[in-house]
Amino acid sequence: MSEYSQIKGQNILIVSSDPSNPIEGQIWYNTTSNTLKGYQNVSTNAWASGGNVNTARYFNAGLQVGTQTAALIFGGFPIPVNASSESYNGTSWTNTPNLATGKSAITGFGTQTAALGAGGTPAPGSTTVQSWNGSSWTTGTAMGTARYGALSAGIQTAGLVFGSIYGPDTATEEWDGVAWSTGGTLNTTPVSGGGSAGTQTAALIFGGGGPPMLNRTESYNGTSWTTVPGTLNTSRGAHVGGAGTQTSALAFGGDTNTFTATAATELWNGSTWTSNPTGLATARSRLAGNGTQTAALASAGFNNTAGVTNTEEWTGTVLSTRTVASS
Repeated sequence: MSEYSQIKGQNILIVSSDPSNPIEGQIWYNTTSNTLKGYQNVSTNAWASGGNVNTARYFNAGLQVGTQTAALIFGGFPIPVNASSESYNGTSWTNTPNLATGKSAITGFGTQTAALGAGGTPAPGSTTVQSWNGSSWTTGTAMGTARYGALSAGIQTAGLVFGSIYGPDTATEEWDGVAWSTGGTLNTTPVSGGGSAGTQTAALIFGGGGPPMLNRTESYNGTSWTTVPGTLNTSRGAHVGGAGTQTSALAFGGDTNTFTATAATELWNGSTWTSNPTGLATARSRLAGNGTQTAALASAGFNNTAGVTNTEEWTGTVLSTRTVASS
């Protein structure tokens, strides 16, 4: 026999203050404010302007380095911009100490205070690695494979670097904080110019190539790469902005097959990419992406003509306490 709560639903709580840890769909009556409240999804899924970077740049590192309110970007074209580094506090960018060795087409992973930059110029790539401790850059242990425009995921002590515009574009290397080791091989070539998200043992790559630009998606489990069925709705390359995790990611920007920058933004739920109705305010490729699927950052990049300073902040679908309207 069904319980009363299964037939009629859950009781509405009567409380003097809002619950500290409500669950989605929960409803309660607050006797202090005399209001009926609930906890629900609030769908924003939109970009808004953030503080501009101090120096226009593109093909710089920033991928998966930090969060929307504590990000780091470094290197990039045009030279001599490739030595500079900047940090973001959620409002404005501040110049930080220069890279130990100026690099463009560099990749990176970590946090605002503990990051690693790997590879980059001169073409066809370098094995150079640079470590950031929050106040200065120092030269680190070199990679085994020279890379130019590689992709990455992870943190400073457990990172992943894969792909390259030149040379071994399916090769992967793993970093454990002490040494580099060979990882699994990507399934689709060319790898160059895609986007990435996730961690060392749960990474994601999407798009790439060019031309033609790709719409593929592959996931990494710490040992091997697997091509997954879900494909991007907009095929794109030329370094796509990425944020989030292997099962909850965001793709934005990049170039289409005509080498024209796109503003298209898509959300990944672990199996399917969904196009967002609105994209970036400034279409661009070769940009930096930071953060999560619900709070991402898109900064700098190339707008078909030159490097830009634009920063945009993404707010996704979030859970929020809402007052239920009554008459």
